[in-house]
Amino acid sequence: MADDVPTRPATRSGTSPERVERSSTGGSSASHMTEVTALATDRGRTSIADGVVAKVAGLAAREIPGVYALGSGVSRAFAAMRKAVPGGRPDVARGVSVEVGEKQCAVDLSLVVEYGAPIAEVAAAVRDHVIESIERMTGLEVVEVDISVDDIHIEQDEDEGSTRNLA
Repeated sequence: MADDVPTRPATRSGTSPERVERSSTGGSSASHMTEVTALATDRGRTSIADGVVAKVAGLAAREIPGVYALGSGVSRAFAAMRKAVPGGRPDVARGVSVEVGEKQCAVDLSLVVEYGAPIAEVAAAVRDHVIESIERMTGLEVVEVDISVDDIHIEQDEDEGSTRNLA
């Protein structure tokens, strides 16, 4: 892996600027790997922007049952304001952070899970689907997908919340 040299600075997890290489726990295994597309050939090089990988990860995570939303409360509030502005589009990469090298990438996701959904199973399904989607679409090897469950969404009737007697 000495030839996996990205142009990214050191990460917050202390990796060197030479490569995107994260801990061996939670990373992809050979069973998750798809055929890796040659991103650098004798005819030219293909680079994939961080935003592209983040969008793929965000869309893939939202496809899993039990995922209500991505992002922390603050980022969801900003997204709601952005969506309310005429012409505003939802940010599919909200709650997603990526580190992309030349051949590898690592992903951090912040999830809100539906109440009642088995959190560990939802996280495992999200991890597997995100890895498969990124590797299939980009040809990058996903070395790690870290998931943080920041909230649980609880369905409540709007009328119930405003007229409920708290006494």
